[in-house]
Amino acid sequence: MKHVFSLLLLLPLLCISQSVKGTFSPAEDFSYAFLYQATPEGAKYVNRGQLNSEGHFEISLDSTITPGIYKIVYAVPPEENNFDFIYDGKESIAFNFSYDKGVEFTESEENKLWSSYLKSMDMVNQTISNFYTKDKDDKDGFNSIFKVAKDTQLAYEESANGKFVSSFISANRPYLPENYEDLSTYSNNLKTNYLKQIDFSNYLLQCSSFLVDRITDYVFNMAENTDDNAYKSLIDDVANAISDDNLRIKTSLLEVLWQRFVALKNHDVANYITDSELYDLATKSGNKALAETISSYKNTSIGAKAPNFEIVASGETTSLYDLDASEHYLLIFWSSGCGHCLNELPKVKELVSNKTNLKVIAFGLEDDTAQWEEEIKNYPEFINTIGLGKWEHPIVKTYGVAATPMYFILSSSKIIMAKPYDYEDLEVVLKDL
Repeated sequence: MKHVFSLLLLLPLLCISQSVKGTFSPAEDFSYAFLYQATPEGAKYVNRGQLNSEGHFEISLDSTITPGIYKIVYAVPPEENNFDFIYDGKESIAFNFSYDKGVEFTESEENKLWSSYLKSMDMVNQTISNFYTKDKDDKDGFNSIFKVAKDTQLAYEESANGKFVSSFISANRPYLPENYEDLSTYSNNLKTNYLKQIDFSNYLLQCSSFLVDRITDYVFNMAENTDDNAYKSLIDDVANAISDDNLRIKTSLLEVLWQRFVALKNHDVANYITDSELYDLATKSGNKALAETISSYKNTSIGAKAPNFEIVASGETTSLYDLDASEHYLLIFWSSGCGHCLNELPKVKELVSNKTNLKVIAFGLEDDTAQWEEEIKNYPEFINTIGLGKWEHPIVKTYGVAATPMYFILSSSKIIMAKPYDYEDLEVVLKDL
């Protein structure tokens, strides 16, 4: 009888335990599902589940797993191969995933409601788009469409009442005109109201990808044209929409936009973000690493004048700005202890051997002089100078040297003309020099 009683006590505990489980297809394309808890600062690893031959995995969620936003990472790079989900502490999570169809939740009312809402609003937005595409001056049709939009939004807000997903549905509330508007008026009002419903201080929104998706969508899809001034104006809108009281999230979101424009090699807009907002925000928030990164990027953007530095060569001291012996300069940051450098420098020597209009400045980042002094004997044609302290040398931060070798092509006036990524890129750049 004692055994039966113990089992009866255990059964309720078994019934209320939750898990996250899913099926990936095709199964052979996936190996593991990694579970992370999302926070405004990033993501904390929780556990992983190995997929079986059918692509299925399951991870138990015990009492230490608190409600909030979680993330499943299913491939590398992790920042591109993941999706968020809501865990309310009450429901298990189950889903199916494939690259073609994305994620479909089969258990968890929170996540199923959010998915259903997004699909419904997509249909509403498509109807609005079709209406304006046909260029109709149909006020009754207009009113009918936006009544459906309003009713749909309100119905989902009511269904989400008391749930975590309510924060997302409310933040996604669309612009709903009360009277007929032509396309131009509607587009302007849609843009004006796009960010107004978002509570940037909301912890759940900060943990998820929602805020990043929203601001990038605003900047890259709301521009009437893609000139730099249009982008700058939209970036200003984003900065103004986020209170300085939310210093950390404001810094984080503007850094995301900065990174996007860096990836697009749009130096002008990336540096505008730095000058208008991001450097001050990084300084105020004590984010020294970010301040140094965006400063070095600005210092070494194409079109900027390369930062000056002292050159000690052949017993004489001069500086980068004092050099006037060539039409172009190739500045290389390297190290005698770097295998890639020792492999590439002989190739560079051969590559520039017939470039009479170019002079090489080889800046060695070193811990001591011994090995460097031996290596530079192989490159008497180069202007060889040394920076002791290696990665701690001030020039590393100034130029944003993250790896060696690193290349810069400079004009005679020391304007940065190109930043070849690697030797192969350098070959291409020098062909046209």
